[in-house]
Amino acid sequence: MSAVSSRLPVFPWDRLEPYKATAAGHPDGIVDLSVGTPVDPVPAVVQQALAAAADSPGYPTVWGTPALRDALTGWAERRLGARGLDHRNVLPVVGSKELVAWLPTQLGLGPGDKVAYPRLAYPTYEVGARLAGAEPVVYDEPTELDPAGLKLLWLNSPSNPTGRVLSADELRRAVAWAREHGVLLVSDECYLDLGWEADPVSVLHPDVCGGSHEGIIAVHSLSKRSNLAGYRAAFLAGDAAVLGELLGLRKHGGMIVPAPVQAATIAALGDEAHVTEQRARYARRRTALRAAFEGAGFRIEHSEASLYLWATRDEPCWDTVEFLAKRGILVAPGEFYGAAGERFVRIAFTATDERIEAAVRRLAD
Repeated sequence: MSAVSSRLPVFPWDRLEPYKATAAGHPDGIVDLSVGTPVDPVPAVVQQALAAAADSPGYPTVWGTPALRDALTGWAERRLGARGLDHRNVLPVVGSKELVAWLPTQLGLGPGDKVAYPRLAYPTYEVGARLAGAEPVVYDEPTELDPAGLKLLWLNSPSNPTGRVLSADELRRAVAWAREHGVLLVSDECYLDLGWEADPVSVLHPDVCGGSHEGIIAVHSLSKRSNLAGYRAAFLAGDAAVLGELLGLRKHGGMIVPAPVQAATIAALGDEAHVTEQRARYARRRTALRAAFEGAGFRIEHSEASLYLWATRDEPCWDTVEFLAKRGILVAPGEFYGAAGERFVRIAFTATDERIEAAVRRLAD
């Protein structure tokens, strides 16, 4: 076993392959609700901006063009309610997963340092800690953590996988606690535009951070809101001192968002019509799937935001995965997101309307 593989958990999705084969054997084909990858078209305004910037023979800059930084700060002020941002407070990144996986390493963390993340969470938070040689620590309530050795605290609201949304008061307490103990707080807010039964709030909102960005960073992505998962377009906003250090490191590492993608990002952040249209698609799919799964005896918990339903039949998650695979429906076992999810499954509503309708029919049989 290599030194790298020995410090990483087993890649979970490989375990799903036999169930995927079962689901694919359904006479009407598979309905894949296991991964939250967009299936709808990239908005025309974004495609046009990408094409117009296709003739980009020179190296782009790691910090992005001034126009991109204007777009990032402008969007954060309009959408997140952030105040007092300038170009020092934003940094484009090559997709949010890259950032999550490598942030502890880029921050210089290593043995003796701790990285904390929610007990039910996106697996890459743990991977990032392990890649750096730091100790991963899970929590139920961040303010109950032992601060000794803790250097990085991840929040995730809306949550992947549960769809839970932290209130402004919960965020405010976490920010105050992190500042008191000198812990960098990074809030993964990639699903912020997808609130259904709650209105997600950013840590950059003055009601949460008190108008100061000190010690906090928000992570945002265009993958979900704008169907740009294939573009790898994301960015950070927050503490200028921390982002300045990351900018310098990323210059050395050549971590550069391609110039056409920078242009596409400007277009995407400047247009809200496509976001409204995509939200409406997801809302319809969510409503249909929730009713179908509840009608089939599932209980839905949290799920007030994001692109997922967090569901259970009060049985081991792999039994539920098998039950659904035999009906041609593939979902993600909750165990992938931590031991606390072992009796749940995560159901994505990122499938076409036709496939969603097929799942609804199968669950009704």
